[in-house]
Amino acid sequence: MVTGGSAARECVTGLENLRGPVTVVRWCNNLAEVIAVCQTGLARAVILSADAGELTSSLIDRFDNADVVVVALADDDDSRSRLEALGIRHTTSDVAAVTLASIIEAAVEAAGDQQRGSRSLQTGGMSYTDPTPALDSDVDPEGFPTAEVTATGTGEVFAVWGPAGSPGRTTVAVNLAAELAADGRSVLLIDADTYGASVAASLGLLDESAGIAQACRLADQGSLDRAGLRRAITVVAVRGSRLGVLTGVTRADRWTELRPAALARVLELAREVADVTVIDCGFCLETDEELSFDTVAPRRNAATLCCLETADTIFAVGAADAVGLPRLVRALADLTASMPGTVPRVVLNKVRAAAVGRGPERQLREAWDRFGPAQQVEAFLPADFTTVDAALLGGSVLLESAPRSPLREGIAALAGVPIEQLRRWPFGAGHNEVKFSRNGVRLMGNGPQRSGL
Repeated sequence: MVTGGSAARECVTGLENLRGPVTVVRWCNNLAEVIAVCQTGLARAVILSADAGELTSSLIDRFDNADVVVVALADDDDSRSRLEALGIRHTTSDVAAVTLASIIEAAVEAAGDQQRGSRSLQTGGMSYTDPTPALDSDVDPEGFPTAEVTATGTGEVFAVWGPAGSPGRTTVAVNLAAELAADGRSVLLIDADTYGASVAASLGLLDESAGIAQACRLADQGSLDRAGLRRAITVVAVRGSRLGVLTGVTRADRWTELRPAALARVLELAREVADVTVIDCGFCLETDEELSFDTVAPRRNAATLCCLETADTIFAVGAADAVGLPRLVRALADLTASMPGTVPRVVLNKVRAAAVGRGPERQLREAWDRFGPAQQVEAFLPADFTTVDAALLGGSVLLESAPRSPLREGIAALAGVPIEQLRRWPFGAGHNEVKFSRNGVRLMGNGPQRSGL
């Protein structure tokens, strides 16, 4: 083991005098040196005290990636609470050497049950690259078991995903969430697209702060709770109901803020605060970082992989044309390779005769049966560019701007919401919050308001 911090250094003598299985190989001056030593494979455990530096979930991922367990020394209640939220083993700085040695032995033994191959995709196994698969081309991807996701909440998580080329992921995700919210369920819409976040623009939100980044920062520090998550959520009124939105990163180069360990914590709390969580995911599933053999390179697409791994239901959205259909077929093969056993609900969007010929649904079914994978197409969403453009211009959803649109009815059917229940007076009783209007979108809440909304 290695140590970091002044309090941890004081434990060295006691541990060495035991002459037991715990041996201190090095005392480090700072966290950077601790990480460097751990990545050389010299240690199985590290003891850190408060003065060594701030522990975050991303830092713990670095240690997990090196198969090193962390034991922290903390004396105050706030530090212990934060360490417990991060899942870090801890004890007091005046702990006896025998007790500390037993804690370290138990931690290393427990970590031995979770080797590199069996590590969950939500933890260190996804955060950083692992070049091992690239060294053996004969490895069957189904041979890598993944830990089952344990959710403390009861809410469902829907992930809307699809290949590159603007197949309509955001349109489906936003309107799917709006339909569920209008049906009376508590819904949280999360924009986790690290390449082109557009949920805020679709709803006419002018706030430049990224709600998902704010929540991930708190989760990374171990201080995210239900109240903190709610503060990061923007509430939008949809047909008299409330739709919570975690807006996405404002620039693609901010993808590093959505580390999978922190994002997994956000999604875990989302199950507790909402009946349904709808995630607008990025398109890319590539893990090209492994080709560089840089084992500490963060994965750019880890946020998308984390969302897909967490989701109870995946909607695979593809464009119904000569370019979009082959892209979807190849993307589904990549999804199966990345996550064996996943069975997404396939949705073909922008269905029109001009792109595939007369009888577009029949033509698409025949092409899918011939060239597509085993799972059948579940929904054909008609192309309605005029209606979608009008909704985007007004910053509204189809439920409000075009309630009788065939596209809106198709998305409502996909959500399992009866159309008849939604044809009612748009503002229900009991909603007396202050409302600010801009382009048909109504914001509600007690947070800071900007002029011009």
